[in-house]
Amino acid sequence: MKCHRLNELISLLQPAWQQDPDLNLVQFLQKMADEAGFTHPLEELTDDVLIYHLKMRNTDKNEEIPGIKKDYEEDFKTALLRARGVIKD
Repeated sequence: MKCHRLNELISLLQPAWQQDPDLNLVQFLQKMADEAGFTHPLEELTDDVLIYHLKMRNTDKNEEIPGIKKDYEEDFKTALLRARGVIKD
């Protein structure tokens, strides 16, 4: 795990974990995995799942995922031309 990802994960975990101070870290991670719909064993839980779940946890279910929103295009043709470099930003 890269240092910036670790820092991002810690900054997201701290305020969320403070809302459940009675849980130890493993219990809290299990709670996050359950909320995210992660059904595999806890040791397979990735930092990506935790980061995106913590970012999207208290948002509307229809809100766009951060990171995907920046690549959104109104129509397929524009998206394809931009991906091929025909349209520059």
